[in-house]
Amino acid sequence: MIRVLLADDHDIVRAGLRRLVEDCGDMEVVAEAADGQEALRQVQDNSPEVAVIDISMPGLDGLEVVSRLRLSHPKLPILILTMHEEEQYVVRAIEAGAMGYITKRSAPELLVKAIRKVHAGGRFLTDAAAEALALRLARGAQGCSPLDSLSTREIQVLRYLALGKTVREIAEAYYLSPKTVDTYRARLLKKLNLRNNAELSRFALQNKLVDL
Repeated sequence: MIRVLLADDHDIVRAGLRRLVEDCGDMEVVAEAADGQEALRQVQDNSPEVAVIDISMPGLDGLEVVSRLRLSHPKLPILILTMHEEEQYVVRAIEAGAMGYITKRSAPELLVKAIRKVHAGGRFLTDAAAEALALRLARGAQGCSPLDSLSTREIQVLRYLALGKTVREIAEAYYLSPKTVDTYRARLLKKLNLRNNAELSRFALQNKLVDL
């Protein structure tokens, strides 16, 4: 049996995923998590063999969870299951260490196939995710978007600022000092040639880093 962790902040989504996974016969859900911190705890406590993680979660988002798990559990296959289809999310997830990327628009059988493949040591991308990754690789240094100049941490801070989080809230979420968060904010303003948080929020919305 493949031991699976499901991390998603919507109870109804996790319930549906659990039924889908456990109906397969060769998988079992050994843990669930509704936020990033809980996902890290559940991995530590339950030793899943595949972690299925959403990107948009309270507290630590999925990309940060992937980054931390890469350090603490480098052999754990991680599969991103998300509503986000945009190139920047696919690229960031793979760079962070995810072995697969699948969107919630995908057919249910694709999730099952993806879990089995990453458990076996392979990688799994939906056609849309593979195309986004290929476009990024083909573009290389040519025609880079402003997002390409940002680090993963800067993207995370940008998203939280756009969601209206305070410097202190961001610092607590990512175990940083408020001064460090202020430094990231200053870098964002300089790199993106913006003047204030309102313009940062507008940029994040335009680039689909946050939802309305």
